[in-house]
Amino acid sequence: MRLGVKDVSARLLKASRALKKDDQVYGQRLAEMAKKHSREVFYMLDDPLGAAVFSVPVEMLKVRSVDAKKDKIEKEGEACEREFNLHNKNLFHWK
Repeated sequence: MRLGVKDVSARLLKASRALKKDDQVYGQRLAEMAKKHSREVFYMLDDPLGAAVFSVPVEMLKVRSVDAKKDKIEKEGEACEREFNLHNKNLFHWK
C-alpha cells in the first residue's frame, strides 16, 4: 500500500508542474500531504488514491489548527502588550 500511495504522490507532484508557476508550490505541498499517513492508517484501505484523498484533508486540518493557535497566541500577546503599556502610562504619568 505504501508504494501505491508513493505512486499517487509522485503523480500529483508531476501534475503540479502543469500548474501556473505561482501555484506549483501548492501542488507540491499537496503531493507531500498525500503520503503523510500511509504508514499509520492505509494498510486497511485497498485504494492508494483513497488513502491519499483521506490524508490530504487531515493534513489541511492540522495546518488550520496550528494557524488558529498562532492567531490566538498573537491576539493574547497584543492584549498583554496593551495592558502593559496602559499600566506603565498610568504608573509614570503624574499630574
